[in-house]
Formats: sequence, C-alpha cells, structure tokens
Amino acid sequence: MNEGTSTIYLKMILIGNSGVGKSSLMNRFVNHRFTNMYRATIGTDFLNKTVTVDGTSVSLQIWDTAGTERFQSLGVPLYRGSHSCMLVFDVTSSASFSSLEEWRKEFLIQAEPPNVSNFPFIVLGNKTDLSNREVSKSRALQWCEQIGAEYLEGSAKDDLDVETPFLRAAQAGLQQYKKHTLENTGHFQITCEQPRETRNSCQC
Repeated sequence: MNEGTSTIYLKMILIGNSGVGKSSLMNRFVNHRFTNMYRATIGTDFLNKTVTVDGTSVSLQIWDTAGTERFQSLGVPLYRGSHSCMLVFDVTSSASFSSLEEWRKEFLIQAEPPNVSNFPFIVLGNKTDLSNREVSKSRALQWCEQIGAEYLEGSAKDDLDVETPFLRAAQAGLQQYKKHTLENTGHFQITCEQPRETRNSCQC
C-alpha cells in the first residue's frame, strides 16, 4: 500500500490547567489567529487540520479540554481513542507545571491506552513571550526525562515555535497508530478503510 495516497485520522488531546493557553495554541496552529480576549473553554472544543507527516497525509482532530475540575468527568469518553496527548503549562505559573503529573495520571487511567509506558506525551511550555518566568527549561526537561516525554516550548501570542509541538505530537501519534493497527489487525490497510472509527476495533 502506498501510504501517501490515503489520509489517516488521528485524535490528539490537549490537557492542562485552565488559562495556560490550550485554546490559543490550537487556534494559532490551525487558524493562524490569536486573541487577547480570554474565554474559558466550556467542556470541550476541537478543530481539524490536515498535515503531512513522514510522507503520509494525516488529518488531526485536535481536542481542547476544559482545565477545571467540574468538567473533568468528560475525560472518560473524550480521552479514549487518543493517539497522542499534549500536556500544556504556562511557564510563568509553577502551579500549572506542578499539576501536569496529575493530569497525566488521570489521562492514562481514563484513556486506557494499549501500552501505558509507551504512550506518546508532548509537554509544551506556553507564554515564553512573558518575562516573569517561574518554570525554568531545565526543570521542565528534567521532569520530561523522568516520564519519557518530549519537551518543547513557545508562545501562542507571538506565534513562536507553535507548529513544531503539534507536528511532533502528530508524528508520535502516527507511529502509535501504525504500531497498534498492525498488532490488532495484522493488515494496515483494513483500518485505513475505516479511519473515523477510532474507538472501535476493526470489523474484519
């Protein structure tokens, strides 16, 4: 099969505390827009964007989740079927960084990925345009090394290094998709014929 001729559909989740800039990052990446008007996400929101990853056309369904406790019950149906997860924090908020471990644990419990130890996480530090930084790059890198995640940082406001984290998450998600598709079906093309059924096993 020529992978370049078929579009693969991947589900990506953005999680982290409220106010860290998840919606801004998603909108900057997909729509190339940014607004200073803060609006808390109510429940969930999502956008689609098609990108090319390693010669393969990938349609990303990017889910932006509310970072408040009253909406965390949505995580059960939302997290499942994810191919990658982006843990987002604000580099000017130590509290938002410290909470990532709980977000990560909750995701793994609710998502129930096939291989917990190898699920692809991308950690993204947002708001590097601000001067009152509380979380150093070395501190973030140290934690990422402990959990086996890749660390990147940038600014949605200044459109600084926003695209790279999403493309890296897409690349990692594509590898996850291919690995488990082959393990579950033994035939990669079968699942590609049913790209939107991310939560169901192949009906072969």
